[in-house]
Amino acid sequence: MSKFESKKVIPRYLSVAVFLTLLGMVIIAKAGYIMTAKKNYWDVVASKMKRDSISEKPTRGNILSCDGQLMASSIPEYKIFIDFQPGKLKNQPLDTAVIHKLDTLWAENIDTICSSLHEIFPTRTAEEFKKNLLEGRSKVMKDGSVGARHWPIWPRRIDYGTYKEVSKLPIFCLSPGKGGFHTENFNARRHPFGSLAQRTVGTMFGAIDSAKCGLELSFDSILRGTNGIAHHQKVRNKFVKVTVAPPIDGADIVTTIDVGMQDLAERALIEELKKDNASMGVAILMEVKTGDVKAIVNMTKCEDGEYREIVNQAISHRCEPGSVFKTASFLVALDDGVVDTSYVIHTGNGIMNMHGSNMKDHNWYRGGYGDINVARTLEVSSNIGVSYVIDKFYHEHPEKYVKGLYRVGINEDLKLPLVGYLPPRIRMPNTKTTNKAEYWSKTTLPWMSIGYETQIAPINTVAFYNAIANDGKMMRPRFIKQIVKDGEVIYQTQPEVIKQQIAKPQAIKTMQTVLEHVVSQGLGRKAGSRSFKVAGKTGTAQVSKGVGGYKTGTMWYWLSFVGFFPADNPKYTCIVCLEKPGLPASGGGMAGAVFHQISEGVMAQYLKLRVEDARDASSVMIPEVKKGNILAADYVLDQLNVSTNGGWNGNYAKGNPIWGKASSTEKSVKLTKEAHPEQSMPDVTGMGARDAVYLLESNGLKVRLKGRGQVKSQSIGYGMPIHAGMTCELVLQ
Repeated sequence: MSKFESKKVIPRYLSVAVFLTLLGMVIIAKAGYIMTAKKNYWDVVASKMKRDSISEKPTRGNILSCDGQLMASSIPEYKIFIDFQPGKLKNQPLDTAVIHKLDTLWAENIDTICSSLHEIFPTRTAEEFKKNLLEGRSKVMKDGSVGARHWPIWPRRIDYGTYKEVSKLPIFCLSPGKGGFHTENFNARRHPFGSLAQRTVGTMFGAIDSAKCGLELSFDSILRGTNGIAHHQKVRNKFVKVTVAPPIDGADIVTTIDVGMQDLAERALIEELKKDNASMGVAILMEVKTGDVKAIVNMTKCEDGEYREIVNQAISHRCEPGSVFKTASFLVALDDGVVDTSYVIHTGNGIMNMHGSNMKDHNWYRGGYGDINVARTLEVSSNIGVSYVIDKFYHEHPEKYVKGLYRVGINEDLKLPLVGYLPPRIRMPNTKTTNKAEYWSKTTLPWMSIGYETQIAPINTVAFYNAIANDGKMMRPRFIKQIVKDGEVIYQTQPEVIKQQIAKPQAIKTMQTVLEHVVSQGLGRKAGSRSFKVAGKTGTAQVSKGVGGYKTGTMWYWLSFVGFFPADNPKYTCIVCLEKPGLPASGGGMAGAVFHQISEGVMAQYLKLRVEDARDASSVMIPEVKKGNILAADYVLDQLNVSTNGGWNGNYAKGNPIWGKASSTEKSVKLTKEAHPEQSMPDVTGMGARDAVYLLESNGLKVRLKGRGQVKSQSIGYGMPIHAGMTCELVLQ
């Protein structure tokens, strides 16, 4: 073991200790210098490196149809900007070398960038893009520097695909700290079914990302979710997000809307609106037992002649409902027991004086209806018949009649979960007020009984008729079925009963029968169907145009039909309303025609068709078989228990097609193999598209299809020489 030589080792350790001490003093001095003299500079750098309390927006919840189809969903959108002074710190000049490098980059690439931007956004020329970018580069900022820091490249939002295209361009593909390209992110609202039920589903103010109307507005707090908080820390020239409190995404809302029924109602309504040159139309389809609104259409004619959903007229358009109100009047009388359906009314020649004013039936110029009973009065919608009964039995105590209307639910505030809903206005008798709109005169009662001097939105009318269809039980119209979060139902709405019984069961049963007769033998025939029974009531009312009253040049009409189907076991209630100028004007003939289209389409889904139902002694049950892969045809025919001359070598499940044709007899199908010579064009006429494309592409050809069905012609004739890469066009029919 060697002897420790302290005289040699100690000086070495001492020199190391002195060095480390001096180094520590230098570090402390440098730290002190940075903390004092350079404090402001490094504060600016730190502020650039870290961004505190940045709000993170959640994803807005979806709005779904009753069967789970997307009606409104959120997708990302972007606004794109350029920073012409990338990497510059606040209040610090940009390095001269950096400026020179950026100038060189822009000089070399600006023409390429602008021409590429023109290809992506064809509505703006490359010269316009160049002018815009040069303007941003030459802009003088408040601190005296040249070059805008947040200059818009394109003024509107773009989708993700377009953003990716732009981000690949020269300079834009560099990091924001080098090239300056950066974005603002938004959650945009999209409607996969376009304008279908737009006013009910609702829309958004895109620029400020806030709800505008409909369910979007009513359930905004549920759909919106909760903002999160994050910090952004710069690491290696990139900002890394550090989430402090994650955003909570909005919940999804499942509506009662049926997309198929909504589309059916919309198309039927628009077709009639165009035919009648109407200014506005409404259609509501409601499920009887639950009150679920399956379809709600609101169409307004725009200046360009097209019909669009502008205002939710179904819930907000309070108007004089016209003759559909007569059902409520007679239901009150039947419920009070003052008349029954056999009570005879003397309508005379169609004109009757009532307290100084003439009440007319629609056929007064043909001599009127003479003596008719209560049931027939509704069937032919006699104004005189209804107003005579109500005035005769309620003239001395009109408040009893109005209370009866309240009792049967026609005046019920439905408290709908939609912004803009207006409850009905049916006023109580008041002869002392100075307000002309509330004053009750001697003529108020008879005219109110036939649907004037009241204000009711279509949704209230359909809810009332739905109660009649539902044996007197009034349901609140339901628009929302569930609220779903992360695939789990967090809230389930239930059908809500507003009134357990709007009238005596016998009165309801009588009214159901009378409404069925309105369609089967009255003015509502066009709303009927040969396949099922329909019950309902027509309505044709003159429209008052403000202070001008009912006589302001061209007469306007409010046409309606409301009813339920099938009448013997009601499933749906529907109302259709049209507003149009001038004659002809018929609630039964116009609104009833739309009702007919909707009811027929809805009930078609209940048809249960089986192939056995079509089989009889003369039926031909052998299917038609196209040319093509007869191995596949043999497999399908075997599954259908159709006899063939099978026994083909090959396995359909593994491919290996056998090409041929088929011929059918009364009891079997004969399959015949066909050979296709190599290096020449096969005959694919008569084949389906799938087999034809497979066969031709197997021979190296490219295929273009035109039309649908089976191949009728081919651009390269049968037997012609072919080679790989040739294109053959097939016409299908």
